[in-house]
Amino acid sequence: MGKKKNAKERSAYNDDMRKCITFIVTKDCQLACKYCYLVGKNSKERMSWDVAKRTIDYILSDTENFSDECVQFDFIGGEPFLEIDLIDKICDYLKIEMYRRNHKWFNDYVFMVTTNGLNYHSEKVQRFISKNITHLQICITIDGTERKHDINRIYKESGRGSYRDVVKNIPLWLSQFEGIHTKVTISHDDIPYIKESVAHLFNLGIQNVLINCVFEDVWEEGDDKLLEEQLIQLADYIIDNRYYIDHTCSFFDENIGHPLADDGNWCGAGMMLSVDAAGNFYPCTRFAAYSLRSRKPIIIGNVYSGTGINKNLLRPYLTLKRSLQSSEECMKCEVASGCAWCQGENYDAADTPTIYQRSTTICKMHKARVRANNYYWNKLFRKLELEGRREEFEKSKPTVNNTIC
Repeated sequence: MGKKKNAKERSAYNDDMRKCITFIVTKDCQLACKYCYLVGKNSKERMSWDVAKRTIDYILSDTENFSDECVQFDFIGGEPFLEIDLIDKICDYLKIEMYRRNHKWFNDYVFMVTTNGLNYHSEKVQRFISKNITHLQICITIDGTERKHDINRIYKESGRGSYRDVVKNIPLWLSQFEGIHTKVTISHDDIPYIKESVAHLFNLGIQNVLINCVFEDVWEEGDDKLLEEQLIQLADYIIDNRYYIDHTCSFFDENIGHPLADDGNWCGAGMMLSVDAAGNFYPCTRFAAYSLRSRKPIIIGNVYSGTGINKNLLRPYLTLKRSLQSSEECMKCEVASGCAWCQGENYDAADTPTIYQRSTTICKMHKARVRANNYYWNKLFRKLELEGRREEFEKSKPTVNNTIC
């Protein structure tokens, strides 16, 4: 078993200065999650070692275009741990090559794996964790209670819920990674179980819960009201049980629900890089074919082309900002801060094949979140002021991480 390591102990790694590079190692998965945006999962497209090696050699050689101070290497699927042998080989090669080349990323890197957790206890996965623990983050996705989790996260063959097979690996995971988070996804069917699910995750020992509503157009009349009710119940639970001291839930954030302070782009598409089994490069995984319902993939290069990334194809993403894709109503919205979007979903849902039309299907859910968020902070600060502990809390409060894994 690997030694437990706090992410903050990793050299000089800085999340704000990182380059995110994603290897789509497989498009296969044991599950068929009902809300999954990966509509084209299959068992045939698996990354070869040749594609992986060529990608690494290209990235590490092009120090002009990959000049970021540090790097995050993401491994996704499907379910990435179905390809644990390849991931292990990639990570070994990256470490050797960064050392051999005296690359600036040597010791300023992190490996990130988002997994369904089913194979987490396996000997190969545990061996991989043990030798990479000081530069590794693993996010196991568990949606909450068995009732909520099994609504969506079901086996593709049998349709059986996966909760019991995942939850048995949570204690091992928590023993190896301090301060790690899980990700909870909300769709129409499971809104009634939000409060009980976050409470359940806290009681399992998970201190940080990242939670978000899907960006796709799945919301029905009244969903926003139900979301608000669930979040107010959750706010009461967190405050009444003092979980605010050392736990976080990303739905509650002091920085959301205000007028806009800048014109920045929410999404990092174009600043990231993804590569698939064919060696195709994408500005983000959401522009790969298996992520798209109705659009053609946007390929910005190929590892076999000899030229790598085509900067002309990448340029539109580097110019993106909020005002270029948002309506006047969105720009003038009094609670606009924290209202998220996905560039790939914008492209997929647009009237024409453009990245400059923002999807707003999540609007009413964001506004419901803001109302509940205001309730949470008003109640918490009143409580702390009555107890004379607000100043103490402000100095030591846990940080909300809104980065969705």
